[in-house]
Amino acid sequence: MKDQGDRAGLFDKVTIYNELAKQEMTLQIVTTLRQDALKGLISKESPVGKALMGRQVGDRIQVEVSPEVKYWVEIRAIEKGRDDESLEISSY
Repeated sequence: MKDQGDRAGLFDKVTIYNELAKQEMTLQIVTTLRQDALKGLISKESPVGKALMGRQVGDRIQVEVSPEVKYWVEIRAIEKGRDDESLEISSY
């Protein structure tokens, strides 16, 4: 049995296979203010973000963009994340 830590949540990077586009992509679930689809940052309120929240690796989910536009994705990996606002200041 999987625990809550295995489920996609805010700031996590989720690798999905988009069946419509026939490609794998990695997206990070972020707040609405930080969304930037071109950089792979998707809002938790977006159709994809809503569909991924709380799901786990192996889940096949239908994303509904509108009543006419729907497609399937499969979660391939979840990398637990955190709010990276404070990380931008740090140096290595």
